[in-house]
Amino acid sequence: MFEPKLPPLPQSPQPPHSLLKTKLRRRGIYLLPNLFTTAALFAGFYAIVQAMNGRFEQSAIAIFIAMVLDGLDGRVARLTRTESAFGAEYDSLSDMVSFGAAPALVIYVWALRDLGSLQGFFGKLGWIAAFLYCVCAALRLARFNTNIEVVDKRFFQGLPSPAAAALLAGFIWVMHDYSIKGGSVKWLAFGITVFAAVSMVSTVPFYSGKDINLRKSVPFVMLLFLVLFFVLISTDPPTALFALFVIYALSGYVYWLWRLIRRQRAGIRGQKTEDRRQ
Repeated sequence: MFEPKLPPLPQSPQPPHSLLKTKLRRRGIYLLPNLFTTAALFAGFYAIVQAMNGRFEQSAIAIFIAMVLDGLDGRVARLTRTESAFGAEYDSLSDMVSFGAAPALVIYVWALRDLGSLQGFFGKLGWIAAFLYCVCAALRLARFNTNIEVVDKRFFQGLPSPAAAALLAGFIWVMHDYSIKGGSVKWLAFGITVFAAVSMVSTVPFYSGKDINLRKSVPFVMLLFLVLFFVLISTDPPTALFALFVIYALSGYVYWLWRLIRRQRAGIRGQKTEDRRQ
């Protein structure tokens, strides 16, 4: 005889306290990477406050510190496997303050507001350039968040906002180191601000360095170059850092031009090959 199959016993409902623990675990955030993001946000806010007090050297240094902290939070999250959607959004908001609003306000207070003494439309160019930089930083971050799965990982599409901020902060730091007032180089500051703004929203490729494998062995001479690099920065930090980011900002345009010439030559060769076949 076949034994009748009994229906499964009803499972006891999950205790309320375990449901509460599950909800809290899902809604929680990771402390370590967000702590670095908060520190970067504080550095950007500190740069604005110091610019309002006329301490532009401290403002420039604070922006560089924010750039270092911004580079650490993502790496810490990946190493500790604490990446989250909340952390990504929080990082973008922090970048907008540290590399968008802060550099724009600092360079405006330092040099661009002196353009207000000019007559007519030229008197408005200072705050227009500062706002242009700020809005281009916002557009750059929004485009990066939406195209992160589409673009080539080896290159950034447009100048990264931390590099653009370092370009402005480095210029302010160098001028302050040589005791040059912002008002005397206001047009140069205007040109650098507009250049950094346009570069951020351009489609020019800038090397990202994400394909570098730190676990892979490298030639011994690379260690010597790294030591020389740190020595140069330690001897004259303002000049070395500003020169470094100027070279990086121009490298994207050089690579873009080289790739354009290469494509044109390849097209000409292809056309000649087609003509020979005909």
